Amino acid sequence: MKRSTKSGEFAYQAVYRYLMELIVPMAPGSYSKLPSLRDLARRLEVSISTVQYAYSLLEHEGRVQSVPKSGYFARGADAGVPATGTEQLLQALQQAGAAQLMAPHGTHAMPSLEASLLGIERQLLRQYPRAGAQVHPYGELELRTALAARYTRSVHRCWNAEDVYLAVDLCSLFETLVTALELRGSAVLVATPCSWRLLGILRMAGLRVIELPLGDDGSLDLERFAGLLTRESVRLVMLSSQLNCPHGSLIPAAQHPAIAALLERHGAWLLENDLDAEYCFTRPSACLRDVVDPERLLVFSSLERTVGVEVPFAYLLARHARRALQRRFLARGFRLPPLRQQAVARLYAKGKVDLHLEHMRGRMRERVSHLYRQMQVHLGAQLQFQMPAGGASIWAQVRAPVDTRQLFQRLLDQGLVITPGELFSLQGQFARHLRLGWSCGQPGDLQQGLSLLSQALQRWE
Repeated sequence: MKRSTKSGEFAYQAVYRYLMELIVPMAPGSYSKLPSLRDLARRLEVSISTVQYAYSLLEHEGRVQSVPKSGYFARGADAGVPATGTEQLLQALQQAGAAQLMAPHGTHAMPSLEASLLGIERQLLRQYPRAGAQVHPYGELELRTALAARYTRSVHRCWNAEDVYLAVDLCSLFETLVTALELRGSAVLVATPCSWRLLGILRMAGLRVIELPLGDDGSLDLERFAGLLTRESVRLVMLSSQLNCPHGSLIPAAQHPAIAALLERHGAWLLENDLDAEYCFTRPSACLRDVVDPERLLVFSSLERTVGVEVPFAYLLARHARRALQRRFLARGFRLPPLRQQAVARLYAKGKVDLHLEHMRGRMRERVSHLYRQMQVHLGAQLQFQMPAGGASIWAQVRAPVDTRQLFQRLLDQGLVITPGELFSLQGQFARHLRLGWSCGQPGDLQQGLSLLSQALQRWE
């Protein structure tokens, strides 16, 4: 099995589908041990990290449970306990992800650095032959040093390897962070719309999510922001470092000083989401982290977003609470492949990641610009939208009162996938919004898909 099948399916998606076929037929309430990472990787001819990523998705969805020293176990769905409406919508969306006209996960359609990564790994193996268990013992240090250097902007805004913490994925990163800083049960203020995966991770980590909707231009309602900080005793505020996804906007730089002042006044941490910063078409000159108190700053991201699904490792940058963070991350005992960490560090050092991201941004901008122009022609009277500042999709509001769940199902029956906006909120907001992306099939596919969407919307007018 290769990373991408003939149908365009990525390797982790194929592993996910294979595991789902094992889980779905299980009797309600029953338990079953699933194949180990190594056995499944050998059976399906994929990397262990690909299998691990598929398992992490299933674990996040609550379908699989990891038991230390025992492996992964699946539990049959309980009869008479239906999934919530949002969960059903998510399941339908994930199962329909292979639709060719318009796809929900635009950025995942981009190529990864897998070939370069594996090439460097082969070079390292030839350069440093295996010597028992001590293979590339400095891989983690090299990667942490590379990430620290990447975030260093000046002598006043510098990071070192001791400020960087690594985890196997975002779920594990947040669980460890919340435990280390004793944040379980605390309120986290999140600018929405926000990735449903991130919202789910925050809730699973034991945080109470409070939402603050973004303005059409990506700005924050500072008066409402201040009120929430006062009334809710917020300890964390999660804002994007640059690009707000899926909104496709930027927080205006003019608001940065006011945001920083409010955070300092209320003693709240800035939890800066750096997952999509590299997808801005034109890189902003400043980030919010440049003006906030560095002692109350946490920055997180995932290597999957820059290198590809073969490297799902997540990382955190923090200068404060170093002893508590180090103790908790060491206690978790994350075992990341040293060879892969060293290879990723070399990708950064050789400039391959920057070249790759530049190519990706160019392709994204070309694709989204074409989608935007076609939407103006086919949907300008029915949807309100604007050209995004980055990313691979367009956030749109339906002008007419539309049931987007019904719209989603009606279009799905015709082979067209859209993403209802309510998925990007835990509080049911954005019920009249959609996220649209283009999977870049045949040129006529896009026009056909937009025509189908236009016809479906006309029924509500």
